[in-house]
Amino acid sequence: MPDSVADYPYETRLNILHQPLEVIDEKALADSCEYKWFNQTLCKVNESVVRVAIIEGEYHWHKHDQDDEFFYVVEGKLIIDLEDRSVELSPRQGLVVPKGIVHRTRAPQRTVILMVENAGIIPTGN
Repeated sequence: MPDSVADYPYETRLNILHQPLEVIDEKALADSCEYKWFNQTLCKVNESVVRVAIIEGEYHWHKHDQDDEFFYVVEGKLIIDLEDRSVELSPRQGLVVPKGIVHRTRAPQRTVILMVENAGIIPTGN
């Protein structure tokens, strides 16, 4: 099983793009994205980070043993598959996936989401 972000076919950037008091232009970043599955850390807030993802297709099944994840849809449609059901999120809707819950995210069309999670989280899961 892969054990780092480099082992997956996703463009995942964990560097913090913006410092405090810098304007974050999520739309400009999303509009310039050429990847099918892109994840960029935008900023750090206390011990958490805010990430943007521009996605199309599906992520692999995974879980985070120690960390909750918050997903918020900016544009498009996000489906979060859980072991017993799927949750569909439209723009301006969000969902928290609690730690330890096996899940997979899918986007049937190009979708832009924001995520808030612990700064130390491994995006690909434990």
